[in-house]
Amino acid sequence: MSNKASDHLHKLIKSMSKPEKRYFKVFSSRHIIGEENNYQALFDAIDKQEDYDEEKLLKKFKDRVFVQRFSIAKNRLYNALLKSLDSFHANSSVEAQLHRQVHSAEILYNKSLYDQSLKVLLSAKKVAEKHELYSVLAEIFKWEKRIIEKSNYDVINNEQELLDIYSKDAEVFEKLQINSRLWHVKSRLFTQLYRQGKARSHEETASFQALLEEIATQLKDKQIGIENEYMLRHIFSAYHFALGEYENCYPYLMENISIIESNGHFFDEEPGIFLSVLTNAIYVGTRTRNWEEAFMLTEKLKHYSLTLQERMNEDLQFRLFSLGKSCELTLYAQSGEFEKGLELIPEIKLGLAAFDEHLSNVRKAHFYFNISVIYFGLEQYHESLKWINKLLNNVDIDKSKDIHCIAQILNLIVHLELGNKDLLPYALRSTQRFLATRNKVYRFETLMLDFVNEMLKKRTAHTNAELYEQLVHTLEELHQNPFERFVFEYFDFLIWAKSKKEGKKFREQLAA
Repeated sequence: MSNKASDHLHKLIKSMSKPEKRYFKVFSSRHIIGEENNYQALFDAIDKQEDYDEEKLLKKFKDRVFVQRFSIAKNRLYNALLKSLDSFHANSSVEAQLHRQVHSAEILYNKSLYDQSLKVLLSAKKVAEKHELYSVLAEIFKWEKRIIEKSNYDVINNEQELLDIYSKDAEVFEKLQINSRLWHVKSRLFTQLYRQGKARSHEETASFQALLEEIATQLKDKQIGIENEYMLRHIFSAYHFALGEYENCYPYLMENISIIESNGHFFDEEPGIFLSVLTNAIYVGTRTRNWEEAFMLTEKLKHYSLTLQERMNEDLQFRLFSLGKSCELTLYAQSGEFEKGLELIPEIKLGLAAFDEHLSNVRKAHFYFNISVIYFGLEQYHESLKWINKLLNNVDIDKSKDIHCIAQILNLIVHLELGNKDLLPYALRSTQRFLATRNKVYRFETLMLDFVNEMLKKRTAHTNAELYEQLVHTLEELHQNPFERFVFEYFDFLIWAKSKKEGKKFREQLAA
């Protein structure tokens, strides 16, 4: 650790659970020097600080010798914490247990107890093969080959046995290579998704298409293993998602749900994977308006959450909130189940407060936006406006993000519903200035601004009914454009325009 005041140690201590902290007290007792345990004293002092303050620590321990070399003391405590956590979590996963077994085999090997070492390796190999832990298998094979060499190949009966060893080696290496290729392609795909969002041009579509063709060619007719099969479908689902091809995306998500449920021992230790697949399937189900299956998957998600109670921790609680509740709220907002969404809002507020520091600003923006839509659907427009303003004014996100742009348009629509004709001109000019700063302005944004501007004109050649009819016609055309229709994923502006044209409530039009 550096000599300057670093808060790495503070962050590590604050990340520890109560059981981990209790275990460290036992662990650190083995390192008592004289009558005082410097590790424990420094640990307790830092743990009590909400914000790291090194000056206070130096004053507190001014009479202790370790203060003279405080950076070294912090570094030793940091390393002691890592050793304690390593010991505490030694059996936390199958892979962790196998690594300890391989280390035990290494110790036995170095003591020339080759038979005992080989016995440990064979036991570990069975488990590693069952769980397709190829990196561990590669390490096991390395030690097996060393034992064969130490025995002067006495354990090898014929050349076929050597060929079998080579074949298994090659198979494991190929699976690792496939996993590496899949990760590379997946990362290239998701880099584009995270940086640029869904494909909004033919050039971006061609880029995604090239990625898909690359991986399909590489893995044609190969036996790639459960984990790699999962990742392959993950890539395909993400590809179709990026293009807005939800009908094609959904089957891959459902296949991955089936893979996970049929091979629980591969995924049980990483519940976040199943949570992600379930919530993605629910979201895509909402986009295809497959409400029955989306609600069925929501119930599956709730049931799965209950099975996690015994191993619940802060990280898992956060994932269940950020993924699960966000997904559930979006489903209620999109399907028109606004009363169910309203019932969920108090729980959402508690989660927003509890996980404020952990939630990304984009995730907060999606929560705020969907709460605004829930209130909009219930015609509680003042509440809707309050939440859309929280998004626009209080969430520090990249203003080029789609969610911020769509929120600007929804803000104008809420003002229209409230009849705020005094505030609308200011809101319209503000939105126009904002969009002028973007690198790209899409047709949807331009036509919505033109529509609001026409609605505000004191003298116009068209009645309000005619303006709404024109808006419906234009939005219907836009809905067919694969590079523009993404806007309807946030709020169904077309349904809203139809409801105004036909004099219906928004939720009535949504249910029609």
